[in-house]
Amino acid sequence: MSDVRYPFTAVVGMADLRLGLLLNAVSPAVGGVLVRGEKGTAKSTMVRALAGLLPSIATVDGCRFACDPAAPDPQCPDGAHAGAPASERPARLVELPVGVSEDRIVGSLDLERALAEGVKAYEPGLLARAHRGVLYIDEVNLLQDHVVDLLLDAAAMGRSYVEREGVSVRHAARFLLVGTMNPEEGELRPQLLDRFGLTVEIAATREPAERAEVVRRRLGYDADPAAFAARFAADERALAARITAARELLAKVELTDTALRQITAVCAAFEVDGLRADIVMARTAVALAAWAGRTEVLAEDVRKAAQLALPHRRRRNPFDAPGLDEEQLDRVLEEHAQSEPEPEPQPEPATAEGSQDDPEPDPDGGPDGPDGGGPQDGGPDGGGGGGAPEPSGPDGPPLEADPAAGEDAAPQPVPAQHPSPARESAPVAAGDPYRTRLFAVNGTGRGAQGRRSPAETDGGHTVRARRPRGRLARLHLSATLRAAAPHQVARGRSSRALVLHKDDFREQVRQGRESNLVLFVVDASGSMAARQRMTAVKGAVLSLLMDAYQRRDKIGMITFRGASAELALPPTSSVEVGAARLESLPTGGRTPLAAGLLRAHEVLRVERLRDPDRRPLLVVVTDGRATGGGRDAVARSHRAAGLLAAQGVASVVLDCECGPVRLGLAGALAARLRATAVTLDELRADGVASLVRENRPMSPAMRKAA
Repeated sequence: MSDVRYPFTAVVGMADLRLGLLLNAVSPAVGGVLVRGEKGTAKSTMVRALAGLLPSIATVDGCRFACDPAAPDPQCPDGAHAGAPASERPARLVELPVGVSEDRIVGSLDLERALAEGVKAYEPGLLARAHRGVLYIDEVNLLQDHVVDLLLDAAAMGRSYVEREGVSVRHAARFLLVGTMNPEEGELRPQLLDRFGLTVEIAATREPAERAEVVRRRLGYDADPAAFAARFAADERALAARITAARELLAKVELTDTALRQITAVCAAFEVDGLRADIVMARTAVALAAWAGRTEVLAEDVRKAAQLALPHRRRRNPFDAPGLDEEQLDRVLEEHAQSEPEPEPQPEPATAEGSQDDPEPDPDGGPDGPDGGGPQDGGPDGGGGGGAPEPSGPDGPPLEADPAAGEDAAPQPVPAQHPSPARESAPVAAGDPYRTRLFAVNGTGRGAQGRRSPAETDGGHTVRARRPRGRLARLHLSATLRAAAPHQVARGRSSRALVLHKDDFREQVRQGRESNLVLFVVDASGSMAARQRMTAVKGAVLSLLMDAYQRRDKIGMITFRGASAELALPPTSSVEVGAARLESLPTGGRTPLAAGLLRAHEVLRVERLRDPDRRPLLVVVTDGRATGGGRDAVARSHRAAGLLAAQGVASVVLDCECGPVRLGLAGALAARLRATAVTLDELRADGVASLVRENRPMSPAMRKAA
């Protein structure tokens, strides 16, 4: 690969991304930029190219923390730098790998010197290396949450604090933070989104001419990187000079009272949480004015700052897409554009004549309203007059069943034109989500860090030490020293350095929590099609999806109805897609329960091959009926459940049966799956049933049903 970077000015389009990166280059106090976009949209290319535009920095020779000789850090671990020689070098671009550990980020004890020389020495991490440069996090949404928290804390404070393994170190860590992510692979939590100063949404252009130019330039770069870069060298120098000039102008920009009032009014109008958005908008507006060569913030700067700083702070739940109402933004800016707020006009009292002469139509009870005496569908002449409408006859509106009667109530008359329950029903909206009980996989896993099931993880707390299994990853220092100490005399130790053998090393075993693959198997048959019932069921599944989002799980969804089962959502980290598929889920037809369970078995088998460390949690949402697949449908579904149980798949059955008469079919299925069975009412974390432990033993009734 060539060492010549792709020029920043050679990227086609991407105006918002270009501006967001340049504003952070002018004022790193803005707080970084999060770039959200589909794959293959030059996110990484632009970030890497930005580092080449930053001015060179002067550093103290030999300082591992890039101290500025003009203003050295008084707490620099490498000591005082007064009068030390200095030199210039380009600003660094430090890239953070997805699997990075906390030790690699903040630094740790230099184990080699500690063991060989018997001294404590601090080995700097990536935060120290990124000081006064660019820290680039590709696929930031795939990083573990505690790592992202650590990075954003350092970016906000401009300093890294290290307290570990007997080492106490503080050093400056001011850098331009850039994160990129593909929303299809999962979202960041709203708390983490809020810590990024700006966000930019990008997508590949759909214009053939622009796409052709992108391809043409990329091919030219691949053929001769040096010659291609030379074509844009003048543009690169001009842009770098403009960044330097804007930095120098930044301190002279005035944020007027009018601009500040517009900023705070916009943040209040859009109901963003906290005050971080106000501060970020103010810093961004000042940087925009400096970038434009002005010394005063204008309304256009405030508007653009809002477009960059607020969309990702508008999310009220994990399934909301970032966005901003442009009309509302313009309205708020216009209302607060005056230097002094104008008094609000007092409303004039309504006159008696005005209230009588021009009556407004009443949509609920007026002469032509639905409850009035207007024409009715059922009567031959409309039923005139203002009296009550005639009872509907065979040709009138269809009779509706009493929703409180339950599914086992006597069937109600249905007109011939009304679709039968066996046919497909239109999708219904989900009920409001709520906090659910925690369902976890038994035992201790070794999957990716998350917040659901117990596991051995890179994070968490150290519970014990053991001999390394393969390559030593996390040294348990005290256990290693204890293992080596009894043998020092026999090994002829003659200095402060310990004499270590390979058998002395011990590694840490850390206990934390892992994320799981939560696979939903949802019954979408006619027996689930009652409108209020399906609303409650979808609300329950939506709540479980939100719980999976918060616990950093992957999710998948299988639906079954009619004659087959469908993989509606292949396993993914994008819970938003799962919510969208759930919302549009139709119902109707027979209940091929066995097909749904067998499809789940196949999906889990494939996922086990792809990611053997990620343990699955199966959530079956059903009333337990099995009417598809012939007379032995129930037996087939029980055999399929036994197949999953034999594989040791942790399962939960969400019993959706309702009505005064319950058949207990979902309980029997849970027994076959060796699963936890909960009703819709028991699913809520704040319910009385939440006092019962998950994975409770099967009741005698369940054992009998099995």
